[in-house]
Amino acid sequence: MDESSPDLQSQQDEDLEGSYSKLPAFRRKQATVSSFVFYVLCSLGLLICVEVIIFSRFLLPLAVGNASYSGDRRSNVSDLINLEPEAPFRTSFHFQPPKNWMNDPNGPMYYKGFYHLFYQYNPWGAVWGNLTWGHAVSEDLLHWLDLEPALKGDQWYDVGGVWSGSVTFRLDGTPIILYTGLAEDLEQTQNMAVPDDASDPFLRKWVKSSENPLLRHPDGVYKEDFRDPSTAWQVEDGSWRITIGTQVETDGMALVYKSRDLLHWELEKNVLYTIPGSGMWECLDFYPVAPTGRRGLDTSTRGPSVNHVLKVSSYNDQHDYYAVGSYNEVTQAFTPVNQELGVLYGLQYDYGKFYASKSFYDPVKKRRILWGWSNESDTEAQDIAKGWASLQAIPRTVWLDSELGDNLIQAPIEELKSLRGVKVSKAEVELEAGSILRIEGSYGGQLDIEVTFEYPDVSKVAFKYGRPLDDPFDCSEGGSAQRGVFGPFGLLVMADDALQEQTALFFYISQSKDRQWSTYFCSDQSRSSLLDGVDGSAYWGNVRVLPSENFLSLRVLVDHSIIENFVQGGRMAITSRVYPTLAVKEQAHAFLFNNGSTHVTVRKFDVWQMNGVNASKQKAHLLQDSPLEYRAFS
Repeated sequence: MDESSPDLQSQQDEDLEGSYSKLPAFRRKQATVSSFVFYVLCSLGLLICVEVIIFSRFLLPLAVGNASYSGDRRSNVSDLINLEPEAPFRTSFHFQPPKNWMNDPNGPMYYKGFYHLFYQYNPWGAVWGNLTWGHAVSEDLLHWLDLEPALKGDQWYDVGGVWSGSVTFRLDGTPIILYTGLAEDLEQTQNMAVPDDASDPFLRKWVKSSENPLLRHPDGVYKEDFRDPSTAWQVEDGSWRITIGTQVETDGMALVYKSRDLLHWELEKNVLYTIPGSGMWECLDFYPVAPTGRRGLDTSTRGPSVNHVLKVSSYNDQHDYYAVGSYNEVTQAFTPVNQELGVLYGLQYDYGKFYASKSFYDPVKKRRILWGWSNESDTEAQDIAKGWASLQAIPRTVWLDSELGDNLIQAPIEELKSLRGVKVSKAEVELEAGSILRIEGSYGGQLDIEVTFEYPDVSKVAFKYGRPLDDPFDCSEGGSAQRGVFGPFGLLVMADDALQEQTALFFYISQSKDRQWSTYFCSDQSRSSLLDGVDGSAYWGNVRVLPSENFLSLRVLVDHSIIENFVQGGRMAITSRVYPTLAVKEQAHAFLFNNGSTHVTVRKFDVWQMNGVNASKQKAHLLQDSPLEYRAFS
């Protein structure tokens, strides 16, 4: 991690006023004093508080713009900050257990008025191991009741741990769990559990089938490479199918099993999909998507206009890849609609810290919801010290991008908007080359930000001397410090006043050797924390911008140690984990910036302070008459 400078480092450009440079200590003090005077004037109502800071080699001049606010800005922000969690890096509106280790989301579902989430959980510490199925329920996917673990490893076939799996509903509406158990000799087996009392809406007790294990690894498959049964789906003749991840030698593949009763399974001769040399596949997900609209489909929905999504969690590189395609029930084959975007070749759910995801169909709101595990970027020792590790990313609604037909759109669940508090907005903001605009009112570690940029007019820029305008883009090479004609430009979040800590979220538009323009988005963690041992990786990917789209949009969720980005309406997502030590509470701010050599127009930005689940008006009332303890995970 580069800690050499408190501000954005740019390449030397003598002809560009306002280029980023290292500020001497006395200039940082001067800027702090200037800011203090500015804040005093703001508090007296003498200035409308949007601060523009133009970094030059010698000073930090201030400019003033106009912004609109909703509510009593200073007092409401202070109230929200006082409600932030005291434990370092704990989140306020993301799901996490009260303590200890968590990883894969398992078997999410809706049952008798409640959303259920199971998850890989270590009840004994903040490191991986002793895996059980943690269990929590919610009425709104925001406020959660922590229950006793649903499944523990207590049989020969799962004594080494109850690994990932899924929930399927029988035709009578009863849920069953299919899961992978780890035997003492490390063999991975597939097993079933059913509710002890299906009338209990909380499903607090589960009973393992006497016929377990239902499946053991087939011939040609190594015993440690056979895991994570999917949700079952029905085909036309009424029989069921599941897919299970494996590898044969180094060929990753999705095996298919069939059953009449969800209890006795037979391996199909054809595989659903395979890619030579791709390594182990795990946590497979397979579900249908509607051709248009945001409506979700039950997992067994079929029809001539219905496409399917196959998601693979790649054990080799710890990313979730997916493809949209057609499913042939006769051959059991999945075929991507765009072969160039086949599984592992093209699209990821998320280009950052998001893995082992699992979706489910919500029958109440007719939507498909996606959960994903966001692991830590700090050290194991730091996790042990803080007593917990890992989050679940905000649940996302997913649907087919009908404009492209081979891409999904992801958006935070609509319930999240109920946590929005004080709002600050501004339209038509000009970001000159080398400028930073501080968004006054964007205090604290809990924010929901929406910003739209005008897509630059690239037609006015030609090749220079027959060479590409920019070098090939690589976010890991300099991050937000590199300089091009169009970018980097975007946001700095979780940033302190001197920008010693900052997480840069930005667009970069570059021209290739064949004179084609490409748009990229990057989340740069290289300066997100002054802590030792923190991963400062940069995550990035190509943004698919349609010819009809003359804008670039971004929505950002900030919740202390997690930042989630939804780009171009949710066509792309990047999640990162950050651990600021200076940019906390009232010292954490958000900025707009442009480190390119061409000005950029911000059509509009909106920033909401976010209530934590304990501070929101939607007070949970789960189990009011129950002795079980309610925890809001904040």
